[in-house]
Amino acid sequence: MVNIPQCLYSLQQQTQAFQHWASSTTMAGFLQMTLAFKKYLIIVLVPLLSLPLPLAVPTKEAQCGYVIIVMALFWCTEALPLAVTALFPVLLFPLMNIMDSTTVCREYLKDTNMLFIGGLLMAIAIENWHLHKRVALRVLLITGVRPALLLMGFMAVTAFLSMWISNTATTAMMVPIAQAVLEQLHKSEIESSNTAGQTSENINKAFELQEEPTKSDLSKEAEEKGNSHVLTVEEDRKRNENLIEEKHKKFCKGMSLCICYSASIGGIATLTGTTPNLVLQGQVDELFPNNGNIINFASWFSFAFPTMIVLLVLTWIWLQILYLGFNFRKNFGCTSDASAKAKEQRAYDIIKEESKKLGSMKFAEIAVLILFILLVVLWFTRDPGFIPGWATVLFNKNDTSYVTDATVAIFISILLFIIPSNFSKKDKQQTGGKSKFKAPPALLEWKVVHEKMPWNIVFLLGGGFALAKGSEESGLSSWLGTKLTPLQQIPHPAIVLLLCLLIATFTECTSNVATTTLFLPILASMAEAICLNPLYVMLPCTLSASLAFMLPVATPPNAIVFSYGQLKVIDMAKAGFILNILGVLTITLAINTWGSSLFQLQTFPSWANRTGTCP
Repeated sequence: MVNIPQCLYSLQQQTQAFQHWASSTTMAGFLQMTLAFKKYLIIVLVPLLSLPLPLAVPTKEAQCGYVIIVMALFWCTEALPLAVTALFPVLLFPLMNIMDSTTVCREYLKDTNMLFIGGLLMAIAIENWHLHKRVALRVLLITGVRPALLLMGFMAVTAFLSMWISNTATTAMMVPIAQAVLEQLHKSEIESSNTAGQTSENINKAFELQEEPTKSDLSKEAEEKGNSHVLTVEEDRKRNENLIEEKHKKFCKGMSLCICYSASIGGIATLTGTTPNLVLQGQVDELFPNNGNIINFASWFSFAFPTMIVLLVLTWIWLQILYLGFNFRKNFGCTSDASAKAKEQRAYDIIKEESKKLGSMKFAEIAVLILFILLVVLWFTRDPGFIPGWATVLFNKNDTSYVTDATVAIFISILLFIIPSNFSKKDKQQTGGKSKFKAPPALLEWKVVHEKMPWNIVFLLGGGFALAKGSEESGLSSWLGTKLTPLQQIPHPAIVLLLCLLIATFTECTSNVATTTLFLPILASMAEAICLNPLYVMLPCTLSASLAFMLPVATPPNAIVFSYGQLKVIDMAKAGFILNILGVLTITLAINTWGSSLFQLQTFPSWANRTGTCP
């Protein structure tokens, strides 16, 4: 007989279970759908939720603030491509009556953008003819492959190349070279370990054969001892292999991190090395047009290059301690171990072989190298500061703004498109049984430029300049300046230290270009309000925007080395946290010592006194 109450209770339980499953499934599906469409939700919700600001406070300052808030959130979340977000001022500033469309559009292709394009064209030519790889391998042949020196060699090469070409291209080229060298070192170490193990085993077997006749009455005991000995040898071999594998993994992690960190650090040394440096130059020229071209290639290099060297050395020491240990004698290869020297020789041969594959320098490589050296010399001598530069003497003695670093960069770039890549008579084309000469291609062709030029950065730079101009025209900069006057009570070095920490933290999550674009106009207003030289806060914060060491998503070099699979997020975070601290302290030291005397930061300059409120 069926128990009806029991059946009803069971049915009720099943119904409740089904409802719970259905609700959890619905909730999971809703969360998945929300995550899938999060970019679209951000695009719709951010402008709507920020809309009360310009509606409640119908002033130009509030309207400009609304545009900045929307763009900042879009840049942070990357709901839209960074370059697309940078176009918002063209749409919103005219609609909000902040600036007319013609004035806004002029901001998108300024002198700084042309300097960026010219520098990149030179970098593309260097990369196209593999000149950077030749330089890298030559330096590694000089430094050698001893652990500490190998680390130093890769860091020095990566940092130097990153000064002139993009940090992404530098990292992408250096990582495979490092992997090949590390693989050879690991293979050699395993071979030498196996050889040593076999020798030891043969010696032990010989010893057993010699001892066997004298212990015939204890054969059972000898057999047990033999078995235990075999086990011990096997255990030792496995332990040895595990130690070698562990050591190799640690060294691989240290090498990978040294490459991506050096790529970020090297970019700060030159004005064209990384985009935030150009953002600073453009913002200073935009906000303080009478600054007398204070930020140029020579002045920037004089300040940033020593800072880069100090930070690079500290990074080398820290990574050496973290991944090679404190045995500096062993790290520098100061041992008489023949197997270690043989292992290093094999790895050295790998680098030599790669260098041989490149062959002798072709005409195109020599021409690009000469043009590169000419570009650097012209940049340094255009307006060195301590003596009149060639631009002042030859073209305009009264105004240094007529011929700028961008003029030089474009001049060399045009030569790249004019000079042929070779003058050999072997380039012939067969047509209908007849051979006719074929003109060689130029050192740089537009097809190559079109493939490798990051045009999105040009729009991103322009968007930043448009925001700065809009902040000034709307009065938002002045309003922010008045609100930040209480900072005058804080010691100036403490202000710099806190701001650098803020920027270094912020740049871990957002693009370094977006970070500098958002913060520099605010920092300029703050400095002007408290009668502080604007460069005293703008320079260190620009350098701090390149201290993206902790997360794989922080910068493309980090993502490239992380993709090789040897690193975990915790490895990068652990090494990068200390480096961020060291970087901020180094930059603070630089701005308060040689930076202060170089740019006269202890005084408030007349060109920064736009409101006339400072003495």
